[in-house]
Amino acid sequence: MAPISRTLADWSPEAIVFDCDGTLMDTERHWQDARTRAFREFGLPTPPGFAERAKGVHYLDCGRLMAQETNKPDLAADLSAALLRHFLSLVTEDPLTMPGAPEFVRLCSRRLPLAVASNCPLEVVDESLLRAGLRRYFRHVVVPTVQPEHSRGPSPASEGEDGAEPAVRPKPWPDVYSTAARLCGVPPRAALAVEDSLTGVESAARAGLRVLGVGPLPHGGDRGRADEWVPGLDCDEARAWVRSG
Repeated sequence: MAPISRTLADWSPEAIVFDCDGTLMDTERHWQDARTRAFREFGLPTPPGFAERAKGVHYLDCGRLMAQETNKPDLAADLSAALLRHFLSLVTEDPLTMPGAPEFVRLCSRRLPLAVASNCPLEVVDESLLRAGLRRYFRHVVVPTVQPEHSRGPSPASEGEDGAEPAVRPKPWPDVYSTAARLCGVPPRAALAVEDSLTGVESAARAGLRVLGVGPLPHGGDRGRADEWVPGLDCDEARAWVRSG
């Protein structure tokens, strides 16, 4: 495939790993509604600017952040559970894809192995992609296998002592992206990550992938460690790139 811009000039990916929420699926509004419902369920006000701080954050970390910012630390687990419950209800009722995502994925899948690396529970990702008609294009879906509070230590080895697969920690740790690249059969440096949040961009960059940011630039215009940023998968630049392969 031809590069999307000068930033990625003279380089073409051998695999593409997509984030799900906000990149493939229009679920950020569902998360926002779920947070609002969870706050309301416990009679708590939504802190100003909370949506931006929570974007791309694992739902367990988000529950803890909700509890912290409302001075209710004892409610962290309950808020996390309520958040996930409300989100699952909302996304099942109304699965929506991001503009341009279905066409972009279909065209990429003809030439390259594709995977998804998400902080969401597996059932959320699978159900969202299945209902949107996109699941069949992805060879692998990688999600965290350990909860955030258990993922603070050093990076796990390639295999555990018993030969089992290593633990996979949530973004911004690099695990989901390094695992997805490995499952696609390519080294991380040969894969492209497609992300909409700075948390995800950091995860992919730490794993060694090139990163294409998609969507509105985060608050303040900071694109983090992304190699390039485009307004959406339906923009002319993205369409030209994927069709030129």
